[in-house]
Amino acid sequence: MPLENFGSILNFAEELENQDDEFYTAVANNPACADHKALFEQFAADAKKNIKTIQRTRRENVTEMILEPIRDFTRAPYCEECQGAEKMDASEALSSAKTLEERAERYFTEAAQKIKALPEVARALKTIGKKHTAHLTKLADL
Repeated sequence: MPLENFGSILNFAEELENQDDEFYTAVANNPACADHKALFEQFAADAKKNIKTIQRTRRENVTEMILEPIRDFTRAPYCEECQGAEKMDASEALSSAKTLEERAERYFTEAAQKIKALPEVARALKTIGKKHTAHLTKLADL
């Protein structure tokens, strides 16, 4: 499904962050992942903050949302879900977290490029992308 405008890009961004929040909340509550509980709880909290940032960006820039069409940007490359988080062992959870963070980093970086005609929106998306880069760094350090 194509992401053709401001609204669709931010709606999908919010959807990705909601998926991340659900995943990190589930693995944080998974006893097999107790060693990384604090990390997963922090990632879930960050996802909630990112959702608020996306919603605020949408509200503050709603007047520009219909002015800029987006071309050649689809959801398909970013539709990776992690199922069964509550049954994963720690290594599976960390591997899935890395996959989700790479997906998010890629999406927010590319979305910021596609919507660069709206600098405030692009800046917000880049900032969220950098948070996901920081998450990847934390995961690599484990």
